Amino acid sequence: MQETWEQKHIVFFDGECGVCNFWVQWILERDKKDQFMFASLQSDFGQKFLSERGLERKQFNTLYLWKPHQYYLVKSKAVLKIASLLGGIYKVSVVGSLLPKFISDSIYDMISRNRMKLSAQKCFLPDKHQKKKFIEV
Repeated sequence: MQETWEQKHIVFFDGECGVCNFWVQWILERDKKDQFMFASLQSDFGQKFLSERGLERKQFNTLYLWKPHQYYLVKSKAVLKIASLLGGIYKVSVVGSLLPKFISDSIYDMISRNRMKLSAQKCFLPDKHQKKKFIEV
C-alpha cells in the first residue's frame, strides 16, 4: 500500500543533482520515525507544489520542506527543520537557527551554486521500502 503523504513532511529536491540525491539517501537512512517522503522538483507533484505557491518552476537549486496544511520551509530553514525532526544528535543543528536567515541562506546558496561540482552525478536506486517514500517514482 502506498504511504499517504498528507501526514508526512515532504522534501522537495533537485532530482538531477548528485549532492541532492546523496542528502535524500542520508535522510532516508536516518528517518527512524518514518516522518519524511520525497518528491523531485521536476516531477508533476513538485511542479504543482511550486505553481500553487507562485514559486520559480524552472530553477531547482532550492530545497523545500512541506508539512501539508501547515507550512513550508525553504533553504537553510528547511535543512535545520529536517535535522531537528530527525532528532538525536542532529538536534544540535538548532544552533544553526541562531544565525540570521540572510547568513544561513547565503551559506546554503553558496553550496547550492556549487553542488554540481561537489558530487558526480549518480543514480540513487531506493530499495523496496524506501521506494514507498517517494511520490511519483
